[in-house]
Amino acid sequence: MSALSIEDAAQVVRPPAAGLPYLRLDRAGEVVLDGGALAIDGDRIAGFAPDATARRIDASGCAVVPGFVDCHTHLPFAGWRAAEYALKVAGRPYEEIARAGGGIAASARAFAEAGDEQVLAQAGALAAEMLAHGTTTFEGKSGYGLSEAAELRALALAQELGARVAQTTDSTALLAHAVPPGREAGAWLDAVAALVPQTTATALDIYVESMAFGLDDLARMGALAAANGRDLRAHVEQFSTMRSVPVALEAGARSVDHLACLHPDDVDVLARAECAAVLLPGAEVLGDERVAPARALADAGAIGVLATDLNPGTSPITSLALIVGLAVRRYGWSAREAIMAITLNAAWVLRRSGELGSLEAGKRADVVVLDAPLEHVPYRFGHNPAAIVIVGGEIVHVRADQAWRIA
Repeated sequence: MSALSIEDAAQVVRPPAAGLPYLRLDRAGEVVLDGGALAIDGDRIAGFAPDATARRIDASGCAVVPGFVDCHTHLPFAGWRAAEYALKVAGRPYEEIARAGGGIAASARAFAEAGDEQVLAQAGALAAEMLAHGTTTFEGKSGYGLSEAAELRALALAQELGARVAQTTDSTALLAHAVPPGREAGAWLDAVAALVPQTTATALDIYVESMAFGLDDLARMGALAAANGRDLRAHVEQFSTMRSVPVALEAGARSVDHLACLHPDDVDVLARAECAAVLLPGAEVLGDERVAPARALADAGAIGVLATDLNPGTSPITSLALIVGLAVRRYGWSAREAIMAITLNAAWVLRRSGELGSLEAGKRADVVVLDAPLEHVPYRFGHNPAAIVIVGGEIVHVRADQAWRIA
């Protein structure tokens, strides 16, 4: 590995103090945007002074930021569901589409019909697209198997995907995504309990919704996660107000995700907890959901996180920069709030914020050089701002029009 010296940046985006595991968003105004340099030695950040002996990257006019962390995707999956999107645009509710055999069930059929290499080829192409847009770490979920063998297959493919891509990856066992056909929720969770010890996934996940699993199932999944040394994550309050958050917090959840229908009484409760609020504005827009109370959560001091929710049905989005644009416009968040939500706070959800997610000496050198100051990310909505992407000290992607920056 060679040394790199990123110099003359308009902004080097840093947290307000070293060693923070996360930053509650009521402190986002303290994020440092001063200009300067970043030195990389091997796979580590060495410091913030230019290194005359290193390969130089000209970051003039640019922001230098941590590599983006996407802590909620549904990779790997098979196929797409564009026809469902047309139905949604025409006014068909997702619940109705799902009950008619669409939704998760449709993706489960596509996954069953696709060969392993076909699934991995699609997922690998999506991971490459994510990398080109600045995502250096991502999580992927199972959940499109809907049988014991198929869920284990999905998790095995997720592990193989991680071995093939440039990014760091984590796997979550979303074993309670939907109740499989011909099964009852309780009986399926019995089967899930037997599956968990066979997996290497770092977290368990459950979808709590009127057409999926209930609050008792959420509590049971939390107990199962604790008994097996896994984190609990939960899809909650996406289409209806189930009052899932207090149950998830009692069960020790690491994150609660979606929250479009979060009850007002649960905003402060969640904001005070050491549990991330993972918001998915892409799914809100494309799924025609309500808008999460993101401004209230940020003002109350929540551990706010953004993610793509990359999946074939409700958010076929690979770009976290696009998600930042949606969050700033729809939530009224600042660029500082949004950048923390896709870096340090997202890394905390995956238990990786001690190693990555912020520009600090000694941390792994996952770095993105943006082609303009940070404020341009939401402003130039739809534009890919990632000029140069560095993973573990290695330059892994350079946008063609930005190659001149590397000496």
